[in-house]
Amino acid sequence: MNLFDLKGKRALITGGTHGLGLAMAEGLAIAGAELVITGTTPSKMEEALAYYSGKGYKVSGYLFDVTDEKAAADNIALITKELGDIHILVNNAGIIKRELAITMPVSDFRKVIDVDLVGPFIMSQLVAKQMIERQEGKIINICSMMSELGRNSVSAYAAAKGGLKMLTRNLATEWAKYNIQVNGIGPGYFATTQTEPIRVDGHPFNEFIINRTPAARWGNPEDLAGTAVFLASRASDFVNGQIVYVDGGILATIGKPSNEN
Repeated sequence: MNLFDLKGKRALITGGTHGLGLAMAEGLAIAGAELVITGTTPSKMEEALAYYSGKGYKVSGYLFDVTDEKAAADNIALITKELGDIHILVNNAGIIKRELAITMPVSDFRKVIDVDLVGPFIMSQLVAKQMIERQEGKIINICSMMSELGRNSVSAYAAAKGGLKMLTRNLATEWAKYNIQVNGIGPGYFATTQTEPIRVDGHPFNEFIINRTPAARWGNPEDLAGTAVFLASRASDFVNGQIVYVDGGILATIGKPSNEN
């Protein structure tokens, strides 16, 4: 018996067109899952579908905004009609707006909360209805270390991800009786196209991350794939309401002085 086998399972990954979402989706596909990815940018969707198809994965794409309740409901109904039930939901879509709290426009704060917290609630509520009928399902929320740590200029993001952490635990509490497992992944600092400009020798933030992380490196997107497969598979059937931090050990330590080996 292969506890990590996802053959016959259909996984919906929001924001699965690029970055960490793409890496996790690919991990699920390698384990046998059929992919359904969502996004809001047609060009990125086209590139992602070409990438997945080129690898031989079974994949479908749908363009809609997860914060639009009607669009989300319509697309979940369409996906179910065209493809079948959703067995795995990965709430990955998210944004960040960097601004000091004292000057951040309230509209920007609300936007981050809407995408990073309300969006996962909408998607979870919609997909859980069919999971409850089926008495089986996996929901994975992409949380963050910022639900545990403070940092300048990310108050909205930290508030949203802190809320998502507690939403994960509450949904797990409500839906465990239906054999639905709701868990989260908290990524550390990862090497993506967004962080590429600062991941260079001599850049202060690059040096800070290398020194602050016990593993002494940035995470690779592929480092998240195994955790996603675990939380999507039968191997996690008795794991519920947990946040797995994939951070190279950052949350395990207070750090070290720059002159310490």
